[in-house]
Amino acid sequence: MSSFNKVMLMGNLTRDPQVKHLPSNMVVAEFGIACSRRYRTAAGEDREETAFVDCSAFGRQAEVISQFCKKGKPLFIEGRLKYDSWDDKTSGHKRSKLSVVVENFQFVGNRDEASGPGSRGADVFGNDRPWRSPGATAQGEDKPADTTVPPRKRRPKAAQLPFGEEKQFEEADIPF
Repeated sequence: MSSFNKVMLMGNLTRDPQVKHLPSNMVVAEFGIACSRRYRTAAGEDREETAFVDCSAFGRQAEVISQFCKKGKPLFIEGRLKYDSWDDKTSGHKRSKLSVVVENFQFVGNRDEASGPGSRGADVFGNDRPWRSPGATAQGEDKPADTTVPPRKRRPKAAQLPFGEEKQFEEADIPF
């Protein structure tokens, strides 16, 4: 029987990423993300429920997330579920936790911390300028609209870890 393990979440960070280093010097960033769902009950009452999810990122992705993300910043992540279980040393009970291992992510919103009206950040195409109508200039004067659309800038994909034969991995390098 085949299986499929893929998670896509968008929400706000619940805490600043905590950076750790594995014995192999691989960087690990651990953080939490809160995803909310709004709905209306049968009685017409508006409600909101929030799911809190623990996440882990490795390598260059962990470095970028820890550098640019702080508590409250929105983030879109793609990854896989990971199940951990252990014996609690204080109570002796079996404990378990389900978390997400980040495989890819995208920043959501503006580059700067301000998110209100008038904040200057990246436009929807990743350009570092505020959006203007095609007929407006920087001084706010109108000019004839240009009918050509500028080419869309593509963001590079997140760097993937090199899993070639030239690098030897040890059991301690595996993050699960």
